[in-house]
Amino acid sequence: MRVNAVVVAAGEGARMGGEVRKPFLILAGSPLILHTLARFAESRTVRRAILVAAENDLAECQELVRSAPQLHGLECIFQSGGPRRQDSVGRGLARLDADCQVVVIHDGARPLVSSGLIDRCAAAAFAEGAVVAGVPARNTIKIVPADRHVRATLDRETLWEIQTPQAFRVEVVLEAHRRAVDEGAEATDDAALVERLGKPVTVLEGERTNIKITFPEDLLFAEALLRRNSAQGRC
Repeated sequence: MRVNAVVVAAGEGARMGGEVRKPFLILAGSPLILHTLARFAESRTVRRAILVAAENDLAECQELVRSAPQLHGLECIFQSGGPRRQDSVGRGLARLDADCQVVVIHDGARPLVSSGLIDRCAAAAFAEGAVVAGVPARNTIKIVPADRHVRATLDRETLWEIQTPQAFRVEVVLEAHRRAVDEGAEATDDAALVERLGKPVTVLEGERTNIKITFPEDLLFAEALLRRNSAQGRC
């Protein structure tokens, strides 16, 4: 099984506030993006990672990666992103190895993903075609329109919070992205584009600690998790 990764870090990160762009926020002494890429360097299946970053961030990303000894076992190439996440992923997919069979797509802002989850997603995608990580919803979810009056309460037993990694056989995700471009379709994740094709997407149990750094308090939580893992002798 030949596996590449597309790590998407081209968003503006406006909800974080401040002047430091999200890939370069300091988490436990290192830029956030290095934590994320280190998890792929630890993977047993990923042999190449395409880091998709904003055009203005590429040079700094390249310098960080080259100077990070923990990444020297990972082939990392760099690609500028597009105006939407969907466009950025598409640009990353265009840089896959010619013989790549499975691609693992991951948010650069999820630095605590385990290498084990990455490998499980890759193996399941090779067998089934399309896989996403997710965790069962713990809170009650209500549909609330603009008027703030509850329209409906959803059955929590059937709801999952979907994360990345999302992994796909290459031919499946390439077809999904091509169709989306041809038909002008948009989606918030790559699995939704595959779903548009009528193809099944399997959900694997993810990790509660696989949080996405979106707001300032998320960075504090991630720091606490890393300190706990360090105290327990885990990376």
